[in-house]
Amino acid sequence: MHQLFSQVLGQRDLSRAGDLFSLEDSEIKDCLSQALDQIKVISCSPDYLTNDNDQAVVEICVTRITTAIRETGSIEQHSTALVGLWESCLEHNLTPKGETTEDTPHAKIASDITSCILQNYSSPSVMVLAVPVAVRFLQRGNRELSRNMSSYLSLAAIAKADLLAEHTQAITLSVLGVVGANRSLTQLWAIVNKAIRMMMMMMMVNHSSGKP
Repeated sequence: MHQLFSQVLGQRDLSRAGDLFSLEDSEIKDCLSQALDQIKVISCSPDYLTNDNDQAVVEICVTRITTAIRETGSIEQHSTALVGLWESCLEHNLTPKGETTEDTPHAKIASDITSCILQNYSSPSVMVLAVPVAVRFLQRGNRELSRNMSSYLSLAAIAKADLLAEHTQAITLSVLGVVGANRSLTQLWAIVNKAIRMMMMMMMVNHSSGKP
């Protein structure tokens, strides 16, 4: 891992976290998965929810990492670690409690990562990892995350319907389970069903014509 990432994450050094943006993307491209794994350890620690310093360090590092991934086009190289951190957020509370509307610490991480992953909806290797996790986010009750997730999955359904085919039931249950389901979630359900019907028709046509 780059020395500065090691210091910032190893020592939870908020005073140096901003310096990560002074590094060239090419300098840190190959160590981003290691940094993501370290962030996962920090965010899953018992005291993370009450540690403002650690939360600030994680937010800055996640922003720096997702920026570098976009700028270097290295999503496939780091997709396993990125999806791993994203999925770990599901093990924590994602819905604000009481009267506050501020995202929980893990909802912030998930939100920051979502677009970095799902804007690559045309990449099969990324979507194979991401779609099952994205569908689980639909069922977690955070309305904003659900809205963003369903918008991206709508695009994924158009580009690669077979990746969502096995998740049709979960998507349907998400629509039925959300009171006043948002427009994008309902739209996702419609797109997935339409895309799957078209895919099945194409399979039938190919089968009847003897094509493999």
